[in-house]
Amino acid sequence: MNFRGYDTGEFFDEMFGEDGRPRAAARPLARNIESLPEGELVNRQQAADQALVRMGITFNVYGESAGVEKTLPFDLVPRIVPAAEWDRIERGLKQRIRALNLFIDDLYHERKVIRDGVVPEYVIASSKGFRLQCAGLNPPRGVWCHITGTDLVRHRDGQIYVLEDNLRCPSGVSYVLENRHLMKSLFPEVFAASRIRPVSNYPTRLRDMLEYLAPDTVTSPRIVLLTPGVYNSAYFEHSFLAQQMGVDLVEGSDLVVSDGYVWKRTTHGFERVDVIYRRIDDDFLDPEAFREDSMLGVPGLIGVYKAGHVALANAPGTGVADDKVVYAYVPRLIKYYLGQDAILPNVPTYLCSEAGDLKYVLEHLEEVVVKAANESGGYGMLIGPHSTRQQRGEFAERIRANPRNYIAQPTLSLSRVPTIVQDHLEGRHVDLRPYILYGRDIFVLPGGLTRVALKPGSLVVNSSQGGGTKDTWVLADNVIAEGEAASAGALATSATGVMT
Repeated sequence: MNFRGYDTGEFFDEMFGEDGRPRAAARPLARNIESLPEGELVNRQQAADQALVRMGITFNVYGESAGVEKTLPFDLVPRIVPAAEWDRIERGLKQRIRALNLFIDDLYHERKVIRDGVVPEYVIASSKGFRLQCAGLNPPRGVWCHITGTDLVRHRDGQIYVLEDNLRCPSGVSYVLENRHLMKSLFPEVFAASRIRPVSNYPTRLRDMLEYLAPDTVTSPRIVLLTPGVYNSAYFEHSFLAQQMGVDLVEGSDLVVSDGYVWKRTTHGFERVDVIYRRIDDDFLDPEAFREDSMLGVPGLIGVYKAGHVALANAPGTGVADDKVVYAYVPRLIKYYLGQDAILPNVPTYLCSEAGDLKYVLEHLEEVVVKAANESGGYGMLIGPHSTRQQRGEFAERIRANPRNYIAQPTLSLSRVPTIVQDHLEGRHVDLRPYILYGRDIFVLPGGLTRVALKPGSLVVNSSQGGGTKDTWVLADNVIAEGEAASAGALATSATGVMT
C-alpha cells in the first residue's frame, strides 16, 4: 500500500502538503508505510480490529435496536502533531481553562462578569447547566473544572479553532490510552525511530490530581469512581480508568451518607470516602439537591461536599461552561479575567437569541451548521449544506420557538488524515479532543483523541454517528522546521465542510 494516487482534495491534509509531499513531521511514517510488504498494512489493521474485540473496548449507543454495545472503530494511520504546533495548542488550552475556572467561580460568588456586562444575565439564568444550589460553593483548592475535554478542529486556512468545551463528564480518554497500546504493538519499528510524547502516564496524573483535592486532614485519600452503571455509553471507560488508577468503581447504591461523611459499603463494613471522581451529571448526583427522582446518585452527598468532608471532580455547576451559548463569550472571558487575547480562537458563532443573528441564520440555513445549546454526540444539529428543505423548515420552527437554545456557525472544511479504506488510503475528516487536568497545576495530555468520520464525504466524527478514532502522535521536538505555521485568516462562510 502506498500514497500514489492519494488525493488531498480541497482540504487541509494533516499528513500531506499542497505539493503532494509528506509534511516534515510525517515523512518517517510515510516512508515506513510505503516500505511495508504488499497487504501488510491491511493485515495489521485486521489485527487491531480483532484486538479491540478481545479487549472489550466498546461504547454503548442509546436507542440501537440491534444491541447497545459496539466496538469503537479504530484506524491505524495516526494523526501527527509537530512539537511547535502542540506547544501553541497546549498554551492555548491552559489559558482557556484558567479563564473558565475563574468564570465559574465568579458566577457562583460575586458575579462581577454579569455586573460588568461581559456576559448578559439572561444567558446564565436560562442556562440548563447553571445550578442555583451551587451559589456560594467553595470547591477544594478553588478548582471547579478538574477534567476537561476541549474539541479542536482545523479549517482549510490551516488555523486550529476551538469547537466546544466539555467540562461536566468528558469521555474518550480510555480510547487514547488503548489506541496507543495497540499502535506500539503493531508498529514497534516506527516508535523506535520516532520521538513521540507518551500518554501512558495519564492515569497516574489523574490519580495525583484527585488526591490533591482530598481534605487537608487526610493523609492517604480514599478515592472512588462513581458510574451510572453498565448501560451508560462510557461504562467501558469508567471501569478502565478505575482499574488503571487502582480505585474502586462504585454506583450510587454502594455509597451512603452518615454522620456528615460519605461511606462505601464493603464486605468488611463501611469505609470512608474522601474523593469521588463522578461520571454522573449534576441532575442525578444527589436527589436531595437536584432531581428528586434520581436513582443513580447519593442522597445527602452535596451537603457533605459543602461541609468540605468529601471532594467531587468535576465540581457540580461546571456544566454552565458546556453551554454552547456561553462558549461564544469565552474569548471575552479570557480578556476579562486574564487580560489576554485568546491564543486559540473560537469558531465565529451566531446567537439566535440576538435579533440580527437570528435573522441571518434563518435566511442562510442552507449554509450554516445549527446546534442546540445543550446537546452533544452529534444530536440536535442541522448541517445546512447536507439538509433537505423539510429539515430546514422544521429547524426554523424550533429556532423561532426557542431562539436561546440555538447557535449557528459557518460550515467549515475539517482537515483530513489518510485512512485505510479496504485496500487503499483515502482522506477522512478529523477533529481532536485533548484532555486537561487541573490540580496543583494544569496538565494537558499530549495529543488526545483524534475522532475520524469514516463514512465517505461525512464530516460527523461522533462515535454515535458512525465515527471512529485514530492515535495522535505529538512529536517531542521539531526534526525539520515546518515553515507551515497556521495562519489566523478569517473564516470564509462560503467554505464547504462542517464541524460537529
